[in-house]
Amino acid sequence: MCSLGALMRIVALGLVLMSFAGQSYGHLQYGFYKGKCTVRHKDNIVEKIVAKEVRKAYRKDNSIVAALLRLQFHDCFVNGCDASILLDGNNTEKTAFPNQSVRGYDLIDTIKKRLERVCPEIVSCADIIAIATRDAISLATLLTRAGKPWKFNVQTGRRDGKVSNASNTVDLPPSTISVKDSIKLFQKKGLNATDMVFLLGGHTVGVTHCFFIQNRLYNFKNTTKPDPTMNPTLVRALRRRCPQRRSSGNNTINLDQNRFSSLTVDNSYYKQLLLNKGILQFDQDLASDRRTKNAVKLIAKSTYEEFNINFAQAIVKMQAVDVITDPKKGQIRRSCRAVTPYEWYALNMMSRDVEWLDMSSTLSSQI
Repeated sequence: MCSLGALMRIVALGLVLMSFAGQSYGHLQYGFYKGKCTVRHKDNIVEKIVAKEVRKAYRKDNSIVAALLRLQFHDCFVNGCDASILLDGNNTEKTAFPNQSVRGYDLIDTIKKRLERVCPEIVSCADIIAIATRDAISLATLLTRAGKPWKFNVQTGRRDGKVSNASNTVDLPPSTISVKDSIKLFQKKGLNATDMVFLLGGHTVGVTHCFFIQNRLYNFKNTTKPDPTMNPTLVRALRRRCPQRRSSGNNTINLDQNRFSSLTVDNSYYKQLLLNKGILQFDQDLASDRRTKNAVKLIAKSTYEEFNINFAQAIVKMQAVDVITDPKKGQIRRSCRAVTPYEWYALNMMSRDVEWLDMSSTLSSQI
């Protein structure tokens, strides 16, 4: 359970997280690319390029926010945040059933190509996912009280993984998972129950398909009746959207049933759960399970700023799951879709070392 005092401590920790932008979390760092990619004396060019491309994608289709949140989650929960989900090939993570509806690959490719033109082999695909997801969240949040866009700092310094196996996607939680089992799964990744509840705040901009809620609407636990915990008004509305005929299975439903907020990252999703308007069985169970119900209530009652800070903290914590920072274990891919061959990668790293030594010798002679 999560008491009011505990939640306030979480908020305080989130404020610390936002304030100390120069500190590191494990082997990751804030401002990792500072001095590593400079164009025309502009030192923050990496984040500017990512932000520009995400903004362009958002203007074309604002569902890119949910797409990137899902892409990041599915990457981090399988072998850690190493961009292994991006790799093409037979039997890679991308081909596994849970990932067949994952989107956002083209945007990551576009960003990578732009970055490679200005600073080749510098920015990892894993970091691109992290930065792009943060920027998408920022675009989907309301302005601050000062009237400015809300943005949080993310850590960088990840390297890309070299292995991707479809069989490893067993770590992804199925839609039928219980709250108890989900907590155990998150704990294996170093995330606690409160982290899990906050991360599910991403559902406020998410959707699901009618196929996944047919049983709740028509035959809950083989009773031939709807789920009694679902708001009756919602049942009627969803039955219109999801009739029993098989062809309706691909119709989409907003996971946040507040039509004024379904495209905004906020705490509306939790408020809907308290009204018994959770779409997925798992979502609604969060509001009744003894392990999570207090957290749901407190988040639903929190201010907009408190939710933003804590959601950001949970995102940053998830982005640090099993990351690769050792150059011997990971690499910086030239293309996010393929592992860079070892021979080329080793030769490239050696040439950089030679350039650095030449520069060091020149500087030494000038001192």
